[in-house]
Amino acid sequence: MHSESITEVIFLVFVGSVVLATIALYARQVMIVAYILAGALIGPLGLGWITDTSMVQQASNIGIMFLLFLLGLDLSPIKLIKLFRSMVLVTGLSSTAFGLMGFAFAYMLGLPMTDSIILCFAMMFSSTIIGIKLLPTTALHHKPIGEVIISILLLQDLIALGILITMHSMASHTHNIAYAAALLFFIVLPAFILICYLIVRWLVGRLLARFDRFKEYTFLLAIGWCLGVAEAAESIGFSYESGAFIAGITLAASPLAPYIAESLKPVRDFFLVIFFFSLGAEIQPQTIQELIYPALLLAAGILILKPLVFRWMINFASQHADKSTEVGVRLGQGSEFSLLIAALAWTQGLIAVETKYLIQLACILSFLVSPYWVILRYPSPLGLTEKLRRD
Repeated sequence: MHSESITEVIFLVFVGSVVLATIALYARQVMIVAYILAGALIGPLGLGWITDTSMVQQASNIGIMFLLFLLGLDLSPIKLIKLFRSMVLVTGLSSTAFGLMGFAFAYMLGLPMTDSIILCFAMMFSSTIIGIKLLPTTALHHKPIGEVIISILLLQDLIALGILITMHSMASHTHNIAYAAALLFFIVLPAFILICYLIVRWLVGRLLARFDRFKEYTFLLAIGWCLGVAEAAESIGFSYESGAFIAGITLAASPLAPYIAESLKPVRDFFLVIFFFSLGAEIQPQTIQELIYPALLLAAGILILKPLVFRWMINFASQHADKSTEVGVRLGQGSEFSLLIAALAWTQGLIAVETKYLIQLACILSFLVSPYWVILRYPSPLGLTEKLRRD
């Protein structure tokens, strides 16, 4: 059997992705869907041009680590305090509502308890990539709606971190999951964050300040810090992704954090293409046929209920009520974190493969519909008319 070299695999991943991404842009669609479809088309269950996806899957995990590292870099202590003051109630209540919706749906399908809990987790979040990419730059940085959306998405990321840690505890097959999770959350996690903070303050931060003129060194040190903390986190019971997030948070107070975040975005995007491609490469057509109707129903619930819940929650909180409908529409889809949670849960043996595909298919369907709802009604870089097209 022909075994592809890493050069051949990378070539096929990116050429296939760029062809479908071009079509997606002409269709006013987000490129995440193009990457997933590229994986399904040229992966082992499609045309079979790539028969071994192990290299792709290993590389894809790095993309998620860099995604969480960059999210952490944007969470300076001052910003964290501001987020908790402004949108913590809205984010907490809405995430709980979406989780209960997912659990109720799983109950109606008769899924096992663990599968129902994972489905509950996966429904809590909206897409950071879609939410940010479809916001005009002026709204993103200078208008209240940008602040509201970013606040909600970043607080959701904090919830996602907790869920990833909980999943790691559930996968350890300990007899007392609640005890193990509590130990990680309240003792090990704060101690680990404190140690990382002290290392940044007394070593990493000083090295960055001492050699800030050498941009290449700054770039390498940031990557080394991200991967080093991720490896350390995994060795003490957390996940690589949790460690990368903590690495970002502890480095966020550095004056060079904005530069590091900007310089690492191309690296993150490179590996994220591979991540979404690998998801598509795992899709089995027969399983999709069996799950298409439940997935359509779940996607419809996401697309209808999320905008309504966000609108009601923001009105209830009396903050930017005039923009509540727009916020709901912009955040009315599944999340790349949902895809990650489903993939990790299946890898760790927590859920059946059918539950994994149900979550992923429902999210992909919401990715297909939600952007059109946004670009038809609100300003965005992909607006269908000149009036709505804003960079």
